[in-house]
Amino acid sequence: MLKDITIGQYYNADSVIHRLDPRVKLFGTLVYVVTLFLHKSPVNYTMSLLFLVCLIGLSTVPISYIIKGLKAIAVILVFSVAINTIFITEGQVVIHVGFLHITDEGLKTAFYLGTRLIMLVLGTSLLTFTTTPNQLTDGLEKSLGFLNKIKIPVHEMAMVMSIALRFIPILTEELDKIMKAQTARGIDFESGGLIKRMKSMVPIVVPLFIAACRRANDLAMAMESRCYHGGEGRTKLKPLCYQGRDLAAYVILIAFTIFMVYLSFFSPWR
Repeated sequence: MLKDITIGQYYNADSVIHRLDPRVKLFGTLVYVVTLFLHKSPVNYTMSLLFLVCLIGLSTVPISYIIKGLKAIAVILVFSVAINTIFITEGQVVIHVGFLHITDEGLKTAFYLGTRLIMLVLGTSLLTFTTTPNQLTDGLEKSLGFLNKIKIPVHEMAMVMSIALRFIPILTEELDKIMKAQTARGIDFESGGLIKRMKSMVPIVVPLFIAACRRANDLAMAMESRCYHGGEGRTKLKPLCYQGRDLAAYVILIAFTIFMVYLSFFSPWR
């Protein structure tokens, strides 16, 4: 199960998407998320799916590796789809089981919601798969640099995000070690009811929390010993600079945005 957690991890490869400026990828992710919530018809979903498939193909990240990330949101996905299926009562009843009245409108909404959630996770995960935490930090800091004029600590916010992303695989590895150690001591995490399984999580949560605090303290001490005092006056080892491919990517993203807005509001298929 822990091996299936790929959220926040970087997939090392040499592709067109990997070589793009992180600011382009941040802008592209924002555009994709915004256009995803403009959807009103199957045509829009189909075009967004095709666009996502093209990006995944260009990134050379294996589709099986990307889909693994969906396992982490499986419970949320099932719960959201079930809630919309059960509680949306508009439309014609297609399934009647006891007190449940499932309508065609409820099934349609649940399908669209599930599809949108899946594409949202896959699209945003592609950002972290193709961008290192350092690149994400630099890109976010550079993109939001104008907020420094109103005294918003952009560098510190970007650093917090970078550290959080770095801690995901570290804590996942720590959790795996703790589970193996507790299993060797005779704790069973698989059998029993819900209450018993929740109780068996206590020997895991407590040492994991302690390990996270210890690592955070070590990191703080390391940053302090290196005289880290924020981003003021600091220079970059690899300063960001736009290339021709980045400008071409901006043109493609703007064209995609215009096309999706047209499909959502002006097209006869909306």
